[in-house]
Amino acid sequence: MEIRARGARWSYRTLVAAASAALLGVLLTPAGAEGAPRPAHEAVKVSQPVHSYADAVRESVWVDTGLDGDADGASDRVAVDIVRPAEPDRQGRKVPVIMDASPYYSCCGRGNESQRKTYDAEGNPLSFPLHYDNYFVPRGYAFVAVDLAGTNRSDGCVDVGGRSDIQSAKAVVDWLNGRARAYATRTGTTRVTAGWTNGRTGMIGKSYDGTIANGVAATGVRGLETIVPISAISSWYDYYFQQGAPLYDSGPEWLSDYVESPEARTRCQAVQQRLVDEAPRTGDLTPLWGERDYVKHADRVTASVFAVHGMQDLNVRTKHLGQWWDALADAGVERKIWLSQTGHVDPFDFRRTEWVDTLHRWFDHYLLGYDNGVERAPMADIERAPGQWTTDRVWPPRTTDTTTLRPAPGPSAGAGTLGRAPARPGATAAFTDDPALDEDDWARDIDLDTPAKAGFVTRPLSHDLRLSGSSTVTVTATPSTATAHLSAVLVDLGPDTIRDYNAPGEGITTLTARTCWGPSTPADSSCYRETAPRTAAVGHTVFSRGWADLGTYASAGHGRPLTPGKRYTLTVDLAATDHVVPAGHRLALIVAGTDRGLIDPPSTTPTLTLDLARTSAHLPLVGGARAFTRATTGAAPTDLAPGRSRPDGVAELRRTPPIPGERS
Repeated sequence: MEIRARGARWSYRTLVAAASAALLGVLLTPAGAEGAPRPAHEAVKVSQPVHSYADAVRESVWVDTGLDGDADGASDRVAVDIVRPAEPDRQGRKVPVIMDASPYYSCCGRGNESQRKTYDAEGNPLSFPLHYDNYFVPRGYAFVAVDLAGTNRSDGCVDVGGRSDIQSAKAVVDWLNGRARAYATRTGTTRVTAGWTNGRTGMIGKSYDGTIANGVAATGVRGLETIVPISAISSWYDYYFQQGAPLYDSGPEWLSDYVESPEARTRCQAVQQRLVDEAPRTGDLTPLWGERDYVKHADRVTASVFAVHGMQDLNVRTKHLGQWWDALADAGVERKIWLSQTGHVDPFDFRRTEWVDTLHRWFDHYLLGYDNGVERAPMADIERAPGQWTTDRVWPPRTTDTTTLRPAPGPSAGAGTLGRAPARPGATAAFTDDPALDEDDWARDIDLDTPAKAGFVTRPLSHDLRLSGSSTVTVTATPSTATAHLSAVLVDLGPDTIRDYNAPGEGITTLTARTCWGPSTPADSSCYRETAPRTAAVGHTVFSRGWADLGTYASAGHGRPLTPGKRYTLTVDLAATDHVVPAGHRLALIVAGTDRGLIDPPSTTPTLTLDLARTSAHLPLVGGARAFTRATTGAAPTDLAPGRSRPDGVAELRRTPPIPGERS
């Protein structure tokens, strides 16, 4: 179904692309200059930097959102800063738009160098963060930077992914397509139209910004042709909780206060209080969270999606990516994906040259209508080792099959076994929650009989084993107290060199040398500091994780007290990943309590006893059960025989602040 739906949409897009290319006057470059390989007799269409960046039009407008979030009796207006090439307007040609809607333009900055917008004495925009304006404006695009309601120069209030946030950006797309009103000033009556654009809009952004792109796409707004969400949230409940387990010690009201302008903090106290009252720290799934769940509206998405995520992102975890990707696939949405080994890092800072080239071709195709082959290129780029990438035609690969593995007691004290055969009836394993320990502590001591975890391992693998997609772990447990939190993690036990995602930079080191991406002005440089992988030698790698409050056993949206001594069954969702466990390594499943720094502990200190015959892991294995059987039979490489796993050189896990923004 996925391929048929995608093929149907490609055919429609190809017709539109051909018509658009004829109207826009396509510039051609020799075959092979950019894009996917093509026959030698064909040319590749590529937009060229033929327009003046220095002479570009720089202006601000205020778009009416139609909402009154701050309850002052007037409709909120959001500030929209625009930079666009002057030449097409004079020639009677209209240009498409690349848009980044953000709450961070004033409070916090964007990108690895925390850039902010700047203005001249009259309030006209001088500089725009990131390279999008420098690179794309000379190539015939407008760049539009939107201040979300309640931030920088906008009216209204921040409501953390709710109606006001999404409408802040959707209204701008509507204005670009002639369906909304804008004004020359924040309070004036002089109307401004967007006669310079054809309305074709692509939204891009990292973290909160990419989240807004997801949310706007989920409205199905006409004119939004593509989105590029980077490390983006797909459901705000899953940012603050996972299955009832609180992930941070604060809620959305803290984030709202953090990003709002000083004047908004004064006028938006009622909105702040609603974020407290309607988002209780109990983890209950209230209507507030339902409004901020974009996954349930994935079937409304008509834009193509180019998703990018770090597989070790512990801020916006890949659960967000996995559930969004799967929902988009079910809806037949055109999509592409990059998965890196980094944490919360922009691809401009971990794969710069390839990123700019790919993004260029992506926007050329979806906004300018160029037939450059980007939609026919492999769907997935995946980082296998620092700086080393592979591709997949479809992701997850078509041979991926969910395979059930089962834990069982081991032959001696320490780790149990993990295989296809179920444990004998009555077999158990127990652990006591220890909030002082984390997933690396558990993995390091996997072969030891320690009280804070239950671990299960395969034999050393004779062949590589690849997991691709989202896993689940079904646990049947008996608690000793009325509250209990669960963690489930998948671990690659064996030596490796990986990006140090726990260290400052989350897998990159920022260098002093700079590279430039387009022309500059005295106020707006296109030159950015280069980066290099920051690596660590490790003895194990935790590559997927998930958490839950056992009290949500009966309802994902409402926790309830547990009865000590009673058995409960719960399925824990694990974050999406694509990881190869090499031959000679072992695959481990660990079930434990509080994962220090990643979830908050329960109000009690429970001991949980697992019924192993009713506990299982459901893993997306490439090649399915046959691949697992092949990898766990035969002789393993002798030069990689595992010993006690030791995280040599890995930074200590840092508690991630509840800010879906720049790296910390």
